[in-house]
Amino acid sequence: MANEKWKDFPPIRRVVTGHDNNNVAKVLIDQPATNHKGTEGRSTLMWVTDNNPADIGVGENVEDMGARIVGTAPPKNGTRFCVIDFPPGGKPHMHRTETVDYVIVIDGEIEMDMDDSTVKLKAGDILIQRGTNHAWANRSNKRARVAFVLVDGTPLGIGQPVLGTASAS
Repeated sequence: MANEKWKDFPPIRRVVTGHDNNNVAKVLIDQPATNHKGTEGRSTLMWVTDNNPADIGVGENVEDMGARIVGTAPPKNGTRFCVIDFPPGGKPHMHRTETVDYVIVIDGEIEMDMDDSTVKLKAGDILIQRGTNHAWANRSNKRARVAFVLVDGTPLGIGQPVLGTASAS
């Protein structure tokens, strides 16, 4: 069963703050994140922004930007924050986005394959990925959980980057 491989991955608690109409800081959302996609790895969207600087306006009725349906890359001039769960032995998918990616390994080990090299990362490691062709592979026998913040970047003009409307993980 397709959902069986995700049973060992704990849910991700997502807490979103803001201000009420009296400018009092408060928690607006506190619940497990549920906007998942993917088959080889389960990508859970935490939040997305449409522009920079991001809209952080006052009010309790804000759009849940973690509920949006987006592709791999963030919106133009925006950001995309997701957490991807990689089961052992998943099939790597080579791709490239026109982004700067801040990558934080939360749990387990993950390898990033590039055109002619591989780097192995473990829990606590941080990688800054700058628009390179790459694929993620969990070659261990344990699950891996990795957080990604993608920031829209200036196009390099090389290859075929994944655009914001694509559906790859």
